[in-house]
Parts: sequence; structure tokens; C-alpha cells
Amino acid sequence: MRILLTEDDESVRAFVSRALELDGHKVETACDGLEALERLDETDCGYDLLVSDVKMPQMDGIALAHSAAGRWPGLPILLMTGYADQRERAEDLSQVIRDVLTKPFTLQQIRAAVHEAAEENLAA
Repeated sequence: MRILLTEDDESVRAFVSRALELDGHKVETACDGLEALERLDETDCGYDLLVSDVKMPQMDGIALAHSAAGRWPGLPILLMTGYADQRERAEDLSQVIRDVLTKPFTLQQIRAAVHEAAEENLAA
């Protein structure tokens, strides 16, 4: 599966990227929502899953999810956040996102969430 991972914290980005690569996924990264949107545009959404942090500079994960879902409605989206209020902001995306993972999460939790999103996408 080809995954676009959007995370502004370099250590979290590296941790999640390595975790997903262990499962054989091809992971490309972006530092914020604007960069992610550019990558989505460049590839005409050539990704199987978008994994994004919620709170980021430039364009946050909520705005990114709204934009991506509007342009590529079939793209599964998984959000991550360490802030409870940000998780509540994602509620209006319940029809679009697969899950919201609360940070800190374990290697097993992120791998399981991505696996579940992939399974749901195959079943759809």
C-alpha cells in the first residue's frame, strides 16, 4: 500500500514511517498539510491512504482532510492527535476519516489502525 504520512514533528514522522514500512508499505512523507496537498495534486492522489497529524503549521490535518475528501472522495484518511479538543474538531469528518489515533500511541496501535483502514478500503 502507498501511504502519504503528514506530520510536522520529525521524530514522530520517522517513528510512524518506520513502523509502516515494517509491514511492507511504501511511505512518503510531508511536513504539513500544504506540502501533503501538493503531493496529492502531483500524483493525482496516487496514494492508498492518507495518515495525518491534526495540529500542524500552515494547514492542519482537519483542513487537509476536508480538502482531500472533497477532491478524492475514495481516499481513506487516518488522523493522529495529542490534543483532546482537536479530536473533537474531527467529529464532523466522521463520514470521511477511518479513525483518530490519540498520541502517544504504540507501534502496534499505528500498525493496527493502518491495517484496519486498508481492510475497510478493500471491502468497499
